[in-house]
Amino acid sequence: MSAFNTLLLFIVALAIPGVINRTRARLAGRRGIRFAQHLYDLRLHMRKGAVYSTTTTALFRTAPSVYLGAALVSALMIPVGNLPPLLAFDGDVVCMAYVLALGRFALILAAWDTGSSFEGMGASREALYGALVEPALLLAAGTLALTTGCTSFARIFDPATLHDSQYIIVLLLTAYVLLKIVITESGRIPVDDPRTHLELTMIHEVMCLDYCGVDLAMIQLAGWIKTALFALLAADATATAFCLRWWVAAPLAVLLTGLSVGIVESTRARNKLSRNTTFILTITALAALAFFTGYLLQLNIPLA
Repeated sequence: MSAFNTLLLFIVALAIPGVINRTRARLAGRRGIRFAQHLYDLRLHMRKGAVYSTTTTALFRTAPSVYLGAALVSALMIPVGNLPPLLAFDGDVVCMAYVLALGRFALILAAWDTGSSFEGMGASREALYGALVEPALLLAAGTLALTTGCTSFARIFDPATLHDSQYIIVLLLTAYVLLKIVITESGRIPVDDPRTHLELTMIHEVMCLDYCGVDLAMIQLAGWIKTALFALLAADATATAFCLRWWVAAPLAVLLTGLSVGIVESTRARNKLSRNTTFILTITALAALAFFTGYLLQLNIPLA
């Protein structure tokens, strides 16, 4: 069952970009690219060789592997509905966040290693936004742990763990926070625009300008896995309130994230950089609200 959980997670990771592209095309009245175009692009990158600048060191070459490895290890801790994950232990709700932070740190160091002012600028923005969104992620994980008394995702989303009906609003709010975190962590509109080529307005993409071939493929794959990771957490939190089964959680993760991101990117413009800080702090405020509400319910304090 753990192997099936991992397989579903990778299917979700590969399906979400296709749903985003198709949703964006439909809302724009275009035929759009085919659903699996991003997979063909990934295969094309995998078949290319890598070119490295003479100013870079071994740090630049190893960063994509570390980034992908961190995303893989973190994803293996996430259950899909009622299926057990491959890795599960007490405290993995915190370990997951800091393993992801390790991957971000490696990519930031690689951007600095190029000696490019553009990539250094993008790395500094990535470090700022990562530091701002981390409290929201930990508060969301803390809310899930608070409602169940468990510190492992496998036990939090175990069907044997009873979830009182009064926690439904807390779980749904936590799922909403996790969807907002998806937008920030994956560098989507309104925080960043992965389709732009204007270095002065880029964050995540500008750090990858010097990568090509298999290195770029690893970075893209890691980004899809990170998106699926948070999407599944949001879907698990939503499904917990109604029906915690893998055949509900997996499609829900694809539809929730794919449709919501596609709709937002079709109806909104990219934020000014000065507004991104406010946007991310709002996510943290929502996460704190969900945590405090769950804490009040733990104390049996009526909310009305």
